[in-house]
Parts: sequence; structure tokens; C-alpha cells
Amino acid sequence: MDYDIKDIGLREKGRNRMGWAEQEMPVLRAIKKRFKKEKPLAGIRLSACLHVTSETANLMETLKAGGADLVLCASNPLSTQDDIAATLVADHQIATFAIKGEDNKRYYQHIESALYHNPIITMDDGADLVSAIHSSKKEFAVIGGTEETTTGVVRLKSMADKEVLKFPVISVNDADTKYLFDNRYGTGQSTLDGILRATNRLVAGSVFVVAGYGWCGRGLARRASGMGASVIVTEIDAVKGIEAVMDGYRVMPMEEAAPLGDFFVTVTGNTKVIRKEHFEAMKDGAIVCNSGHFNTEIDIAALEKMAKKKRVVRDFVEEYTLSGGQRINLLGEGRLINLASAEGHPAAVMDMSFANQALSAEYLVKEAKGLQRKVYPVPKQIDTVIAKLKLQAMGFGIDKMNKEQERYMASWNIGT
Repeated sequence: MDYDIKDIGLREKGRNRMGWAEQEMPVLRAIKKRFKKEKPLAGIRLSACLHVTSETANLMETLKAGGADLVLCASNPLSTQDDIAATLVADHQIATFAIKGEDNKRYYQHIESALYHNPIITMDDGADLVSAIHSSKKEFAVIGGTEETTTGVVRLKSMADKEVLKFPVISVNDADTKYLFDNRYGTGQSTLDGILRATNRLVAGSVFVVAGYGWCGRGLARRASGMGASVIVTEIDAVKGIEAVMDGYRVMPMEEAAPLGDFFVTVTGNTKVIRKEHFEAMKDGAIVCNSGHFNTEIDIAALEKMAKKKRVVRDFVEEYTLSGGQRINLLGEGRLINLASAEGHPAAVMDMSFANQALSAEYLVKEAKGLQRKVYPVPKQIDTVIAKLKLQAMGFGIDKMNKEQERYMASWNIGT
């Protein structure tokens, strides 16, 4: 088995953290139990490009229990947990290509290693694996793929619209049991966790600027506000802007927010959201970071050109001193701060996200032949099963309509 990791000697630490995460992943445990018995992925070569974390390790173990032949590579150069990579290789014999802090050359070499597996199913977080397949001259036998994140779905839908997508992809990101919880509660908590670990700055009493009010932005704004910050939201969508106002936040363009903010976090999926003119207006000591998938949301190249001095002041904190004397602190090289300096989303929300991944892979094995080369939502029945399993695991239940109620709803064409 080939692999490329930092240190296989880290296996024991990774084993303990993987077990710790599993305690909070009851839905995935239930799926693994069934997969182990039924082997729905037997003989399926699956290549995954995901954040190599303790939660991902539990997903990999579930897929392997289902019979899948796996290769895993990192979906971000700073998101790998090296001890988890060691455990996957040493304890679970899963070929893993991931090292925290790897440079771009090695990052893409690792993607090539995952493709060398000649996958039948791909599993992506950001669409890098799918993009590499489409840019390769080699023919692949892929029957379908899954995509974890908003940024990747945007890329894939663009490919589908241009009719260049070569196989169907399930948008795990668009499942209700993914984005309503992973994006909102996971990103909100883990982003603040990453900022606090990197800076140890007080959030209470600060001005906290959130760029983008999608589900990730909603969750982040709510948690920053809960910690005592005065939250400003910047948006390009008027409807989301109104929503942010009615949720209790100030809404303004970034140029107006720039001189006010103490913390700036981008969660848009776009590019150059914070630019030269914004850096120039920021106060001394401003903290700037990103929690979107790619490190393009902050114009780092412009910041590099503007700075007369740059130094590392703490782990994951680079201080740029501008000509006017003010210092701008960039966290985690502009990459996902919740994974660069912290551990990513809590296992309890990743439980549902990765349950969607596992069940979507099983769905593709059964149904891919009947699907077109498009981006598909997670089937509603999968979403519903995951929600019911999660509620049950949490000790809660819901009502069920009786026959009279079913007839009443059906009479209004609302459905049951």
C-alpha cells in the first residue's frame, strides 16, 4: 500500500481522537453496522479528496466496512491532522496522501495519487478531484461522484451548465441535514474556535465583520454576537441583507465596514472580497481571516505588495505592517481558519454530513446508470432517514399524521 504522510508514529494519538469523534457520530455508526453486514460498496474503487480529520476517518472506516477500496487525499494544504493520517494508514490500511502544511506541488501530487487509483466513485470537498479528472487526458471509469461543500457545487454546476461534466454528481452540500447544521452550526462554532486558538483575542466588545450571509455567515454572525461582539454583515444580495438586518445586525458595504472592524471573516465562496482599499482603511491590529473553501476571498497578493514589513507573530498569524504604520494580521495564510488552527466542525454535525456521503455513495452504486451528467440533490428519502436517526440518537421524537390528517393534507395538494 502506497501512502505519503508525516509520521506513522503518531498513530496512537490519532486512534484516540478518532474514537473520541466516533462517540458523537451515532448515525454514521448505525450506517457502518449495516454496511459491514450488507457490503453495498464491495469491489468499488473510491477516491476521496476531503479534509483529513478525525470525523473523516470515521467516514473512511464506514466506507471500508461497506466493502469500498479506498484512497484518501487532502482537500486543503492546511487541514490535515497528521495523527489521523497515521491512524488511517497504520490501523485501517487506507492509502492516505496528506501532510499538514504541504506546498502546492505536493498537494497536487497527492491528488494525482488518488486518481492513480482509477476510481469508480469520487468523493470531493471543493471539486479538485473532479476538476483534475476533467483536465486529464486519461480516460476514467467514474460512474458518479459526491461533493461536500458550497464552493465545489458552484464549480460543478457551472460545468454541468456548459455540458462538460462527464458523470453525475450528488450535491451532499444541498442536503437539509448537511447545510442547515454543518454550514450553520459547524462553521459558526469552528470558525470562532480557530480565531480564538490563533489569536487569544477577546471577542466581547469587538466589532466583528462577517462577509457573506449564507448559512455559514448566519451561523458565524449568531455565535459572534452571542460572545458579545457587535456584528456587521456585508452582502451583495439585497434579500440576505434584509434578513441580516432583521436578525439584528448592521449591514453595509465592505468599504464602510473596513475602518470599523476588529475581526473580519469571509464566508462567500467568491474572490477578492477584502481588497487593497479595504486594507488601507482598517485600524491598527485588525484581524483578517477566511472560512470559505479557497484562499481567494482575501486579496493576499495585494496585501503582500502593500506591506513594508511582514513577520510571523504567533502560530497561524502573519502580521503585515503597511506604509501608514497600521498592522494587519492575516490568519492561516487566508485558508480555512477553522481547520488551519483548529480541528474543524464538531463531530456531532459531521455525523449527518458524512452520513449523507456514505448513503449517497451507496445510492450511486445502485442508480448511477439511470442518471444524467448533472448535479443532483441528495434524494429526499436519504435526508429523511438521516434526520430520523439523528433525532432518535439524541433522545427525541416527532409526531406522525393519522389517516384523517393525511387525507386533509392530500385534499389541499400539499402532500404527505
